[in-house]
Amino acid sequence: MPGAQRSRSRLMTMAENASVTQLELFFDLVVVFAFTMVTDAAAHDATPKGLLKALLILMLLWWAWIAYSWLGNVIKADEGIARLAMLVAMGATFVIALTIPEAFHDLPGGWYGPLVFVIAYLVVRFVHLAMFWMASADDPQLRGQVIRWAAGSLTIAGTLLLIGAFNHDNWQIGLWFAALAGDMAWTMIAGNDWRLISASHFAERYGLIIIIALGESIVSIGIGVAGLPVSWPIVVGTLLGLAVSGLLWWAYFDVAALAVEHELHKATGERRIQIARGSYTYWHFPMIAGIIALSLGLKKVLNYVGQDEGHTLRDALHGIPLFCLYGGVAAYLIALVGCKQYATGKISVARLVAAVALLVLIPLASVLPAMAALGLLCGVLVALILWETLRMAEPREEIRHGSHV
Repeated sequence: MPGAQRSRSRLMTMAENASVTQLELFFDLVVVFAFTMVTDAAAHDATPKGLLKALLILMLLWWAWIAYSWLGNVIKADEGIARLAMLVAMGATFVIALTIPEAFHDLPGGWYGPLVFVIAYLVVRFVHLAMFWMASADDPQLRGQVIRWAAGSLTIAGTLLLIGAFNHDNWQIGLWFAALAGDMAWTMIAGNDWRLISASHFAERYGLIIIIALGESIVSIGIGVAGLPVSWPIVVGTLLGLAVSGLLWWAYFDVAALAVEHELHKATGERRIQIARGSYTYWHFPMIAGIIALSLGLKKVLNYVGQDEGHTLRDALHGIPLFCLYGGVAAYLIALVGCKQYATGKISVARLVAAVALLVLIPLASVLPAMAALGLLCGVLVALILWETLRMAEPREEIRHGSHV
């Protein structure tokens, strides 16, 4: 009994009907702060290369976060030594966020920014590996999976990231993208012997990161008009921006998230792992990237309309901010289609049509005032949601209120 108590104090296995712990939510808030720093970095360097760098950092953050989404589904994140591990990972993630402005260009004075970024990132990854190693002590199948994954994934990523930190510009970007590509590819071929104990916990974790990221887009709306006197353009612009975020929330949570979660519950063995990895780990990233891009676009729109009621109100949004505004929402919708199709085999045609329509409308939006461009975007989303709600009323009711699990 004393030995069992000592083991219990170190790690606790996740229950099948478990929910996301408060510590995991706390961890996610730190990650989303890093997302905010990515948005700021993209806003300060709104060029194609600047967006590429922002995307690269966002991918690194996402790949670190998803590791903990899998870990938290095997052991309770707020019990025993796992609690300490989560807090250490949070601290390292916060350091990552602080060094994002220096990830590619070291500032004079202080430590060498790119190396600090990489070291903090590797701390997050190795803490995760250590916890999975301990969690698999009595599970030979999981231990074998952890060994296969770590042997290639962290070796490839760690080496290329460290080499890239001492290079500059295109070499650094290329090496860090190679690190990510190798990491992701190795994860795909390393096997499906992972454990997914609670489908509810896993789906909830990803739903929460979507909500928090959408919250960050709302923060961007406020930042865009911070310190400006309240006027009708600001009120209308902020409400349109809030409506866009709300409609994206609706598109995810009304039916799509429930349909995928139902399939995750029903799946067993290797198929459950495939859905978790395909629909959540991979297809959720374009959603997050789309939300971050939307945040940048919303910030620019509100900055335009909030300046005054003269010429800036008539100015059109163009270039990178416009592409982020429309392209971000299009990427989000396409990712939602892919996420649902991977799990259920069904394609949401209306969402693909809406995504294509947004991309086609970019030239028109580029000659409209920024406020009108935002209104047009909102109008497309309203039309999509109304169509789905009315046209698919019966299957929607079945998914939302029927018995599936």
